[in-house]
Order: sequence, then structure tokens, then C-alpha cells
Amino acid sequence: MNKKVIYLAGGCFWGVEAYFSEIPGVISTRVGYANGICPTTTYEKIKETGHAECVKIEYDPDKVSLKTLLKYYFYIIDPTILNRQGNDIGVQYRTGIYYVDEEDLPVIKEEMENEQKKYDKPIVTEVKPLEHFCEAEEYHQEYLKKNPNGYCHVNLADKPKF
Repeated sequence: MNKKVIYLAGGCFWGVEAYFSEIPGVISTRVGYANGICPTTTYEKIKETGHAECVKIEYDPDKVSLKTLLKYYFYIIDPTILNRQGNDIGVQYRTGIYYVDEEDLPVIKEEMENEQKKYDKPIVTEVKPLEHFCEAEEYHQEYLKKNPNGYCHVNLADKPKF
């Protein structure tokens, strides 16, 4: 099996993780914290360390392309809002695309340009190499499967075909 990885921050990681876990071609998802001022943090310390709530997405590029994953990503976020998605406010809820493969950058830039055409305001979604990612505590993993009535800013039932 061919396997690649991308890290997406889109507000509260519970909904982003649940949404992407159901996309055909996604192999696995793990929630965690990315690109803060130090390599590790916890849920309780995230405001102090500047990490973004983020989802590590492993996928099979033979079944789903990065371009398609980014279309889904932009479908569930508002990339023009800084440090907020839904009711969640704070730097930890910023939007971001964090890559580990330099070959992904042209695809990311192209999708950012395509997305910008939809808005009058500038897109504020970060695009950066992944500096570090630490997995969130186990109770956050697959949170909405464990807690089906949990809060989520993402409409999990709304999956267009890209």
C-alpha cells in the first residue's frame, strides 16, 4: 500500500478527525498538537505553548489525492477567520496545513490560490512545514465515536463528491 501523510488544523480537532476518518482512501487519523513553541504540550497547556489542534491524516494517494483532501478541508473550514472556527476561539483553533513532503507544496499552493478566488477577504490559513506533532491524550482520539453527542463545528453528514 502506498502511504502519505498531511497534517490539517481546522478548529476543534474532534470534528476534523471524524470527518476525514470517513473519506475513502484515508488510512488513519490521529489528533494532536502541531507547531507550537516547543515539541510537546498537553490539552491543558496548549494556550501557553501556541500549538494548533491538528489531525494527522495518513492516506493512500492511489485512492485519494492530496488535492481532493484539501478540497474536503476547505469545505469544512472558513479559511478567512483567524484563530477561530465555529464557537472555538483561540490560537489553538487556527487553520493550518502542515506538510512533511516538499513535493506537496505546489499542490497546496495551487489549492490555496483556487480557494482564494472564492473570497473577498484574504485567506489566513497557515501553510508551513511540520515542525513537530505530539499526539493528544487518548480520550481525544476518535472522540466523537466515543461521544456521539459531543460538540462539533463540522457537519459530519455533509460530504460532497470531489
